[in-house]
Amino acid sequence: MSTPSRHVASLVDAAPAFENDLGLVAQLSTGNFPILDGMTLKRIVLEPGAIREPQWNVNSNQIAYVTNGTVLVSMLATGNEFATFLVKTGQMYHVASGAVYHIENVGEETAEIIAALRTGDPQHFSFQNSVNVMSNAVLGNTYDQPASAFDGFPRGDAPQIIRRTGSASIPDNVGLPNAHLFDAEGQIAPLAYPYGHAKLARKQFWAALEDLSMYSLNIGGGGMREPHWHPITAELGYVKSGHARMTILDPDGTVDTYELNPGQAYFVPRAYPHHIEALSEEGIEFLIFFDQFVPGDVGYRATATAFSREVLAATFQVPERDLPQFPFTPIDPLIVSRNNPRDPIA
Repeated sequence: MSTPSRHVASLVDAAPAFENDLGLVAQLSTGNFPILDGMTLKRIVLEPGAIREPQWNVNSNQIAYVTNGTVLVSMLATGNEFATFLVKTGQMYHVASGAVYHIENVGEETAEIIAALRTGDPQHFSFQNSVNVMSNAVLGNTYDQPASAFDGFPRGDAPQIIRRTGSASIPDNVGLPNAHLFDAEGQIAPLAYPYGHAKLARKQFWAALEDLSMYSLNIGGGGMREPHWHPITAELGYVKSGHARMTILDPDGTVDTYELNPGQAYFVPRAYPHHIEALSEEGIEFLIFFDQFVPGDVGYRATATAFSREVLAATFQVPERDLPQFPFTPIDPLIVSRNNPRDPIA
């Protein structure tokens, strides 16, 4: 049985902030996941032909990973920067705070998107709602039209997810390189081991990033993410597949050990030590979002190299002769081999 923890919540079971027959938007923010500090995780589902209406985030940059399907993203950012591009399964897109954008399912299957925002209390404006508050005369002046041209516009609240009429309009240049698009799963893993790998969407590889990044982490049944902490980085993870166990230590000495299943999310505040391991031989796949453009960490393995055996013996209160032979580790390996049997599931 898993241990309940304030560090974990289900994104797929979260009550949708919006839902209709065309899709839904659900989120974990400080309102329903109180431990979150400066981050929000969203799940957007769009049925074929559905459009997430044009909108913009008020107080946050955003990065998003397409877990299924193909979507068309169009945006306009400051400086008259226009962009339109396709995002396929395993790819990511970036939207700057204040940039107006839309998401459209142009495929034949349901599209699912997992997005991270750099705020615990996201706010946004709808383009439709923003137009609706202006008078017909103001709109006419804006678009060089008579005021009567806008008489037929409904003034109700924006539906958020709408149905496309006709075929999708896909420009010929959608395949060109774009600063807002990143092929996360197409990357050759910078960190690869016999028992797992990590693909890195961070500023080193994706120049558009300013205050967010993401690791696509795959750990096989023979590997384990070593215990570690992130000195200046919070971690917001989403379980894409697999069954895992995680342990987190809080500053008050509380230890949370719990199991994670697909669709669940977890949050680790800055500098909290934690570790992750798969509970089956099939391994696990995580999308791990960070609140820095280049996350850094300190691992237990390298920490044992940083201090003399005399210091370690005094620290652990055992004779020096009884200390294990800690391997010399100038650079932490991220994923280590699971040489011992898993601890029993509590």
